[in-house]
Amino acid sequence: MQNVLQLNGITKYYGNILALNNVSFGVPAGSVFGILGPNGSGKTTMLGIVMNILRASSGSFEFYGQPSSAEMRKKIGTLLETPNFYHYLSADKNLRIAAEIKGKGFDQVDDVLKKVNLYERKSSKFSTYSLGMKQRLAIASCLLGNPDVLIFDEPTNGLDPVGIAEIRDLIKRLATEGKTIIMASHLLDEVEKVCTHVAILKRGNLLTAGKVSEVLVNEDIVEVGAANMDGLETALQSLNGYTSLTKTDTVIQLHYGGIAGSLENINRHCFDNGIVLNHLQLKKKSLEAMFLELTGN
Repeated sequence: MQNVLQLNGITKYYGNILALNNVSFGVPAGSVFGILGPNGSGKTTMLGIVMNILRASSGSFEFYGQPSSAEMRKKIGTLLETPNFYHYLSADKNLRIAAEIKGKGFDQVDDVLKKVNLYERKSSKFSTYSLGMKQRLAIASCLLGNPDVLIFDEPTNGLDPVGIAEIRDLIKRLATEGKTIIMASHLLDEVEKVCTHVAILKRGNLLTAGKVSEVLVNEDIVEVGAANMDGLETALQSLNGYTSLTKTDTVIQLHYGGIAGSLENINRHCFDNGIVLNHLQLKKKSLEAMFLELTGN
């Protein structure tokens, strides 16, 4: 699968403050790609760089294998902050102004309003809209010109549960049309429910990137190994806490329904049962453990 966006060693300093540290990853075509991290992790800075609002201190990026250009950016719809619509004008008139600014015709206005489920309210003033409706109108503005790529910064921020559900459903619908969607979020739950791929940032460093199904596993997996594998399996049968056990020729994997117990306790249990481990590793973190690590708790 071709990468729509490829980041190569992006680093960004604000004075002496390192906002992004040598970040590299690719965004596959047709994916919903979440950039996940707590506030201050560098998400917005990264989106600003790929949209040429900010300049990287070092590194490079390409869209479709080509350096960024004004022509390329016309193929991208962006929602980096709440847009400035005219409160006293209708949704229809606001989008006509947006279309004129973007150099697009008015023929798409009704289509994009239908896509975001606002066509029935197109004559209502912007000031009468709920927060969720205002955000959907902002996404409608992004859709003018039918861009292949959409970039959203915290698209559900500040919305009530109904508004959040509306935006999440809309993103999933747009993804089924083949659009590539790149979205920043600090919500693990959002990325898990909406995204197909994720890159996790913490204080400007990339912790991991890949498919959501592989990165955000909902269980801890601990690998253990010993010279006496049969003896190890016997010893582990009296260990409490794990939900299941799988074996290979060289290691045994202990699966936990959430966060695993202390590795030290596992080691001590095996030693007390006459088994010396030659391998002990937390292989994958649960969603909960990943969240605790991200937020520094």
